[in-house]
Amino acid sequence: MVRLKIGALPDDKPVRLAVELPAPVHRDLIAYAEVLSRETGQKVSDPGKLIAPMVARFMATDRAFAKSRKKRQATEDKG
Repeated sequence: MVRLKIGALPDDKPVRLAVELPAPVHRDLIAYAEVLSRETGQKVSDPGKLIAPMVARFMATDRAFAKSRKKRQATEDKG
């Protein structure tokens, strides 16, 4: 079994955002959706639904972003 970075998609109210992707990234997104569908048994009818959890995962694992965010929150708490 393949261990993907994201799991089943949560049922959450989205905020609409238009994003343009290069064709190779779109093809990879479709391929990722197919693998995720096989692994989780949850049909991914719209590969665009993967973008939000992928971006969230990316930000959650970006140490520089976390450090900057923590520093900013500490500054706001003092102010």
